[in-house]
Amino acid sequence: MNDSPTFQSSVNRREAIAKTGNALLLGLLASSSLGMKPIQRTSKSPLKLGLAAYSMRNFLPDTRRDPNAVGEMDMLGFIDYAATLGIDAVELTGYFMPYPLTRDAINALKRRAHIHGLDISGGAIGNNFTNPPGSEAGRLQQSHTRKWIDYYAALGAPVIRVFGGKPTSDINEKQAVSNIIANMQLACDYAGEKGVILAMENHDFLIDIDRMLPIIDAIDSPWFGVNWDSGNIAPTSDPYKELARIAPYAVNAQIKVEIPVNGKKVHADLGRIVSILKDANYRGAIVLEYEAKEDPRQAIPEYLAKLRKLISS
Repeated sequence: MNDSPTFQSSVNRREAIAKTGNALLLGLLASSSLGMKPIQRTSKSPLKLGLAAYSMRNFLPDTRRDPNAVGEMDMLGFIDYAATLGIDAVELTGYFMPYPLTRDAINALKRRAHIHGLDISGGAIGNNFTNPPGSEAGRLQQSHTRKWIDYYAALGAPVIRVFGGKPTSDINEKQAVSNIIANMQLACDYAGEKGVILAMENHDFLIDIDRMLPIIDAIDSPWFGVNWDSGNIAPTSDPYKELARIAPYAVNAQIKVEIPVNGKKVHADLGRIVSILKDANYRGAIVLEYEAKEDPRQAIPEYLAKLRKLISS
């Protein structure tokens, strides 16, 4: 058992927040100048190119909804497919993982990726942090998140993309924001013990960047960052401007080939998207998450080729 001061303070804070709810957390944050600041990077390491398993969702078994589901390919098959594309990394998605996800299954995924020369750049889960952490729903979401932190830590994934979630009608905006902060703080404390970064995605309730930024500013953990998703922005005439506001906090980047302009999806300017990340000196994987209507088996190689050229230019 790790009994270092940092570890013990994280445990104490986690237990206190779970018992007393948001008031304690918000008091701690109010009395502290800490909180996430834009990431300062001096690295000159090259950007990497990856593919999210979610891109092949129509061919993968959704074991989240049906543990006995069978797809045209499984997660090992997705890794095999990705290896034919000349990319650097894969992002795995919890929805399509083998069930049950045993140690042998985890090891098989790690081995397959390594044999193909692919990094496991990250993982994804589905969660909702808008409920109070001390409530039954909040405790269930924390348990779910910790389970997947353990899985992805065993896989060697450095980052997991997570959601703030979408509040039910009985939770107002102020409460939802407060709950997201409290739950994310709890989850990051645990993730840090496992050496995994949690990347909060601009998704659902947090496509509004004015709502997302105060949450980013409030969370005090080196194991927290932003999963920068180029396709999830509230209706605006200039979604690129909004994306630039959260790029300095990015620890993972997902690229969509469509972007909403005034709420309507149009073809994304991939050059402008990559430039935003470069201007923020983002380092890590640029992960294509393909969601457009064309057959992904035809479209994915073409878009990867475009992104590869933009990354290297």
